[in-house]
Amino acid sequence: MADSVTARTPKRSLRTLAPKQSLGKTILQYKYFYLMVLPVLIWYALFSYAPMYGVTLAFKSFNYSKGILGSPWIGLENFQTLLTDPDFRRAFWNTVIISLMKLITHFPMPIILAIVLYEFSRTKMKRFFQTILTFPHFISWVVLSGIIINILSKDGIYNQIIMLFGGDPNSPLVDESAFRPVLYITHVWREIGWDSIIYLAALAGINPELFEAAEVDGANRFRRLLNIAWPGLKSTVAVLLILQVGQLLTQGSSFEQIFNLYSSPVYSVADTIDTYIYRTSFTIGSDFGYTTAVGVVKSIISLILLWAANTFAKKMGEEGLY
Repeated sequence: MADSVTARTPKRSLRTLAPKQSLGKTILQYKYFYLMVLPVLIWYALFSYAPMYGVTLAFKSFNYSKGILGSPWIGLENFQTLLTDPDFRRAFWNTVIISLMKLITHFPMPIILAIVLYEFSRTKMKRFFQTILTFPHFISWVVLSGIIINILSKDGIYNQIIMLFGGDPNSPLVDESAFRPVLYITHVWREIGWDSIIYLAALAGINPELFEAAEVDGANRFRRLLNIAWPGLKSTVAVLLILQVGQLLTQGSSFEQIFNLYSSPVYSVADTIDTYIYRTSFTIGSDFGYTTAVGVVKSIISLILLWAANTFAKKMGEEGLY
């Protein structure tokens, strides 16, 4: 209790001593900082907030001749349709399962990689491994998918090795039980190096004298990791976890990866909300009101997940995003 009182006292003193200043004077005082932020605000206003009027399509029966504003309102009919659509329910659960499994299998890996690279920072191999592991991030999923398909196809290297040992050829890309593990492994392979950069930067910000002092006191690598490296990484891990959970249903399900790898034999385990919207819009038929309703449902779920992750981070003693 005494600690909390002591911790709050300086903040109250600063608020009391800080001179009151209007918003206009504050903007004028820091005008160059606001000018630097202005292009970003304009970009978000034009490309993120202005198109949001299209959300009204979820509550309308879209008519090309009348446009978005002139199309008739139909209430929640589009939402009722999608909730009774078995294809949407399948795509929804596939999205949840694939996104959560990607989060579980991928999120700890860059942290582990960053710690391993940091421990070997005195060797010349660190830069080599960092470059090799970061390089796949800069290759598009279109190119990577072509490589993966060539390796895992029936005539690829994977099946040639299996046949060499007397096995039967079978491509994981058309096998329902093997397709999802392929997604998880290839996702980790592409992103682990790039995502570890932020954790390496956080580790580099820790005072090296702390590690040296712990080493002199006889602390082994595990104790130094537990008592020095992890406390320095924890806040970064919390923020990145919140950001990844917020994008779980979009980047987590990764439309580009699945769209370039999947085929009709694995639709039952690979068809996500994004690929479902794509096929519904351009293959099955163009019902923009229905597909907008699907997008609205996905955004609401993402918002709930973001709120839950932020609350969890605060429970862990971190500040969170808001």
